[in-house]
Amino acid sequence: MKPKANIRYSESFKQMVLREVEEGKFSGCVAAAKAYGINGSDTVRMWARKYGREHLTRKLIRVETAKDREEYQELKERVRALERALGDATLDLRLEREYVKLACAQAGIKDVEQFKKKADGKR
Repeated sequence: MKPKANIRYSESFKQMVLREVEEGKFSGCVAAAKAYGINGSDTVRMWARKYGREHLTRKLIRVETAKDREEYQELKERVRALERALGDATLDLRLEREYVKLACAQAGIKDVEQFKKKADGKR
């Protein structure tokens, strides 16, 4: 197996890439790296730090308490439960629609929508 070749970029190339990110040609360092075929997910970010352009790195600093983390986890669980309930309700509705179609077919009713309008509210 061949050893990987180290690619060296010139200082002017690095500066050009950073200038284009700064001017808004790319949405960020990762987009610029993809556009120029630069390997490594942090290469352009390291250049930005090296040349004092840290505003291009888009750091996300998140400060939270233990209570915030617990609340976040509870909300994630709540979303999962609601998604399951929505899936069940959707499945029930589909089954009910198919049951109505089958019942109408067995009763000889051709227009299911008309039947539903007549039967609305009646049990």
